Amino acid sequence: MRTARRVLAGGAALAAAGWALRDLPSELGVRPLTSGPDREARIRRSPQFRDGTFVNPTPETALARPPASMLGDLAKDREQRRPGGIVPLRVPPSGPPPSDDVRAVWYGHASTLVEIEGRRVLFDPVWSRRASPSHLIGPKRHHPVPVELGELPQVDAIAISHDHYDHLDMATVRALTRTQKAPFLVPLGIGAHLERWGVPAFRIIELDWNEEAEVAGLRFVATAARHFSGRTFTRNDTLWGSWVVAGASRRVFYAGDSGYFEGYRGIGSAHGPFDLTLMPIGAYSPAWPDIHMTPEEAVNAHLDLGGSLLLPVHWATFTLALHPWAEPVERLWLEAKARDVKIVVPRPGEAVDTTAAPVVDGWWETLA
Repeated sequence: MRTARRVLAGGAALAAAGWALRDLPSELGVRPLTSGPDREARIRRSPQFRDGTFVNPTPETALARPPASMLGDLAKDREQRRPGGIVPLRVPPSGPPPSDDVRAVWYGHASTLVEIEGRRVLFDPVWSRRASPSHLIGPKRHHPVPVELGELPQVDAIAISHDHYDHLDMATVRALTRTQKAPFLVPLGIGAHLERWGVPAFRIIELDWNEEAEVAGLRFVATAARHFSGRTFTRNDTLWGSWVVAGASRRVFYAGDSGYFEGYRGIGSAHGPFDLTLMPIGAYSPAWPDIHMTPEEAVNAHLDLGGSLLLPVHWATFTLALHPWAEPVERLWLEAKARDVKIVVPRPGEAVDTTAAPVVDGWWETLA
C-alpha cells in the first residue's frame, strides 16, 4: 500500500507538472526565419538585420556579467522592491473617447489605452498574473489589472513594441483575438508568434522601422528603439521598436522598451511634436545601461521628441531590477521639476486628458 501511494503521488506530481507546462512550447513562440518564405525575405531585406540577427543603430555594450554579490543583493532589501501596501486602482471611464483630444488610461507596467481623436489604441497589453512563460515562476504582479479583458471597450488597433514577456503575453493575445476585432501592429518577425497563437493573418500588420500603415484614420509609424528581443535563449530574431500614432492634429509617441539614444531627436523632427509621450522609467540597472532608460534619460528623450506631456510607464507592476519600487517615479518627479517638464502619474485605471492633466499628487509615497 505504501508503494502504491508513492506511485500515485509521483504520478499526480508528474501530471500536475505536465499540466503547468502544457503551454510552454507555444509561449516560447516561433523562429521567424522558419515561419515562411515571405517573412524570411522581408527580414533578410531589413536594414536592421545583419549577420543573422537584428541590431541596434547605436551599438549597445555587452550586458555586464552579474557581480558575485548579485545573489546576495537579490536576497536582501526585497521588501523595498515591492509596494508597502495596496496599490490604489481606479475604474476607467466607460463613455466614448474624446473626438478631438488625447486621453490615456494606464493599466499598469507598459499596458496603456490611448484614445486619440475618437479612436482607441491599446499598447503592449499584458493581463497575465506573471510576466513569464510559466504560470508558476517569474515576476508576479504587485496589483491586479483595473479592468478585466472582457470589459475593455472595442479598440481600433493593438500595438506591440517587442516580444519580451512583460510586453507580449500569449494568453492576453489569445483573449483579445476572441473579444476584439482590431488588427495587431507589430515589429518585423513578431507576426510569426501571433500566427502560432491563432491570430488570423489578415489581423496582423508587420512593419520594419520607418514603415507605416493607416488604421481607422490614424497613421502608425514603426520607429526605432535601443533594445533587444527574444523569448528563449536565442536573441534578436524579431525586431523591437517604438510607435508614432498620428491623427489629423494630435500625435502620440510610445517608446516601448528602450535605452536612451540619439535617434529620439530624429523621430521628433520627422514626426513630432507630440501631445503625449509614454516613456519607460523602470527596470534600469548599471548592468544593462543601454537597453533601459533611467528616469532622467526618459526626460531627455521626451524633450528630444518635442513632447508636451510625459506619462511614465514600465514601473510599479512587476519587479524586474534591484532598484526600490518607487524610486523610478520619485527620480522622474525630481527631474521633471528641475527641468520644467510637465508629467502626469496616474493610478492604474485612472484616465488622463492631455489638455486637463491632473497635478502630480505623490500617491505612491505612502507605499514606498
